[in-house]
Amino acid sequence: MPITAIDDVDLYYNSTGTGEALVLVPGFASGAWSWEWQLQYLSEGFRVIVLDPRGISNSKGLGNKTLSIELIADDIAGLLNSLRITSAHMLGVSFGGFVAQEFALKYPDRLNKLVLASTSFGGPNHVSPSLKVLGAFASTEGLNSSERIRQYLSMSFSPDFVASNPETVEEFCRLREENFVPERVYLGQLHSAFAFDAESRLGEIRAETLVITGDIDTIVPIQNSRNLAAAIPNTEFVIIEGGSHMAFVERAEHFNSIVRDFLDK
Repeated sequence: MPITAIDDVDLYYNSTGTGEALVLVPGFASGAWSWEWQLQYLSEGFRVIVLDPRGISNSKGLGNKTLSIELIADDIAGLLNSLRITSAHMLGVSFGGFVAQEFALKYPDRLNKLVLASTSFGGPNHVSPSLKVLGAFASTEGLNSSERIRQYLSMSFSPDFVASNPETVEEFCRLREENFVPERVYLGQLHSAFAFDAESRLGEIRAETLVITGDIDTIVPIQNSRNLAAAIPNTEFVIIEGGSHMAFVERAEHFNSIVRDFLDK
């Protein structure tokens, strides 16, 4: 199991394929496992690097620092240092999109192209989901239980996909169940997500950027992606019709092709 020491934590990562480096940053309370539907395809053209953020699953320890979006971005920079990678492409989904934006702003010389999927710039102009969705995220009751995981994650998929592809939804839930998320880490990520606000800084992003979203995302409504694409210079905006918050799983082949075409251009 590849582990590298970053400050006072042991960070788990995996590197697959050859070519230009591409870092995949997972969503909220997720880890390397969540990119199961991207690894094989994207690693055919890139050196794909996935990781468990600090405190998640195989990454042990939180250290003495307060968990934040910036700290996770710093961890990724430290991981690239340990792998002797000067610069990389980056794809962040949802919460991982917050981290990718922060990385783009703090480490512009280390970023090639940027892909932001199903995400937002946060802050007061973030378009919130329903109170039902917010309530589900805010609760930590039964956080790592089989029932809670399936109830919580199923909300992220479209109802039609849940009904027609139960085996894929179950596989995603099973992977999450096998990868423990401590309550302290969950709450730390939750608080940092609510505190995130990059809107006023997005004009500083120099990297070519792709913003991609599903048009029926109930977790991060599509208007957030529209606003994000309008705020970042040199941005391409793509909507996956019929795609939910989990478009990267539900429509994996289409999603991967869009990402690959953008990075290859």
